[in-house]
Amino acid sequence: MTAPFASLKPHFTRSLAATGARLHLAAHSHHLWPDASYAGHMAAWDDAATHWDAKWARIFGHLVPAAQRHVARRLNLPDPTTLAFAPNTHEFVRRLLSACPPGRPPRVLTTDAEFHSAARQFSRLAEERLLELTTVPAQPFATFPARFAEAARGRYDLVFVSHVFFNSGWVVPDLAALVQTVADPDALIAIDGYHAFMALPTDLAAIASRAFYIAGGYKYAMAGEGVCFMHCPPGIARSPRDTGWFASFGTLDQGRTGGVPYAADGGRFLGATFDPTGLHRLNAVMHWLDGLGLEAPEIHARAHAMQYAVMAALDRSKIPGLRPADLLVALGDANRGNFLAFDSAQSPALHERLRAAGIVADLRGSVLRLGFGLYHDLADAPAIAGRIAAALA
Repeated sequence: MTAPFASLKPHFTRSLAATGARLHLAAHSHHLWPDASYAGHMAAWDDAATHWDAKWARIFGHLVPAAQRHVARRLNLPDPTTLAFAPNTHEFVRRLLSACPPGRPPRVLTTDAEFHSAARQFSRLAEERLLELTTVPAQPFATFPARFAEAARGRYDLVFVSHVFFNSGWVVPDLAALVQTVADPDALIAIDGYHAFMALPTDLAAIASRAFYIAGGYKYAMAGEGVCFMHCPPGIARSPRDTGWFASFGTLDQGRTGGVPYAADGGRFLGATFDPTGLHRLNAVMHWLDGLGLEAPEIHARAHAMQYAVMAALDRSKIPGLRPADLLVALGDANRGNFLAFDSAQSPALHERLRAAGIVADLRGSVLRLGFGLYHDLADAPAIAGRIAAALA
């Protein structure tokens, strides 16, 4: 097993060489890709060149099962075949909506801290009264579980909430308790876990039979775009109306027999033809992490250690907008994800000055986010803080 805070930069030589003088502090969005992903990316080309159209048998017979096993182990899911893959999470949002009862607008319970893949779609449908939307404010965080539980007593077709809120980094502390608050036994429950997968220790065993869980490779899994997944509880939403031909891939050679067939496992939520390159990268990265003995708890610990070290150095500079008091989730709050979120009126200006200085962060309204990946070392913290301070002096 790799020492907890040993340097992993030698595993990111290609990305770091291409980075040049830029400083990447957006490791909660696009992570730099490790060298292992390059081999996976090239394997996709080799498969296409070698197997042609027959590559799909290899994809569904080898590539997908391997990816399912990697994800299921890290989420403690009892059955890897409950996992479906798609190019993006929005596909899963659409299919969940299409699995709601027909004849009336779906009734959806959500929060005001959901990412655009869900929030935009919900809001647009609600504008034309094609969806009845109930939204629970995420803040104040201390009372969120109780307020959400109160709202969840109503009747809904879909309950959709994030494991980690993308615009603050606050972690919902007890997913099992949240799922139990949903009173309607027929409601679909979906958890957006994109900011939790490979960032936090996550055990879904207690809710695997009840809740959908959505995440992907673009962020902390370091596998890039095009490889999102959803855990689909057995027997729930067996025939979503938004469906593609891969949702019944195993029956294609049987011809049409009347009804529209679906896979019995997570495959029922598959779409249509997709680029399998992301699956190759995901498997390569997971295999690399296995070789290092690196799991989500260690990744989480490294990110938090970097947060403490950088904040300690920044605090000496007293930069308005980047002080501990500006953090949406305090350093002392254990329910904090793998990035820092500063909320202040200065954030847009700070973001622009950082960008001009070659420091990559990101901005969500008045919130400036800074994140740290495996390609950052604890020894880098003073230099990172110094470069930020110099850019904002």
